[in-house]
Amino acid sequence: MWPPDQEPDPDPDPASARAGRSPSGAAMPGLRALLPARAFLCSLKGRLLLAESGLSFITFVCYVASSASAFLAAPLLEFLLALYFLFADAMQLNDKWQGLCWPMMDFLRCVTAALIYFAISITAVAKYSDGASKAAGVFGFFATIVFAIDFYLIFNDVAKFLKQGDSAEENTADKAEEENSDSDSD
Repeated sequence: MWPPDQEPDPDPDPASARAGRSPSGAAMPGLRALLPARAFLCSLKGRLLLAESGLSFITFVCYVASSASAFLAAPLLEFLLALYFLFADAMQLNDKWQGLCWPMMDFLRCVTAALIYFAISITAVAKYSDGASKAAGVFGFFATIVFAIDFYLIFNDVAKFLKQGDSAEENTADKAEEENSDSDSD
């Protein structure tokens, strides 16, 4: 498995090898390498992305079971996008792929998801009478709130970043203006 062991054990215990554990008692790093780090999942962004993907999946399942199955594409797409951003943020792809504007893509994903969920949830609750449609609408409203919180936090982070950039540019512009001004004009 990857990463390779530093010192292979000459006589591994066959019972632990069959159970999928290494002889030292730790689990082998097979598919666990693909799981996000616990520190990221405990962060605010990680919890929001987990909530978005979970609510999107639950909403998708409710729409599959309801008579409002025309709306099932939106929760499926949002579920897949939330999973993509969850793993992209957890694997720090935003640091590796500098050409993409990650905060803007995440912001647009959250804004469109909140608007779409709000619209289809209102329609599912108002137009359809079966219980699965009502449940999908309720979970859609919860997803709308979670996506709205996420895009609000992203907007605040981007605004704070841009404000820092503007203040740095203003400081350099003020210094240049002071240097270029004629101090002899009294």
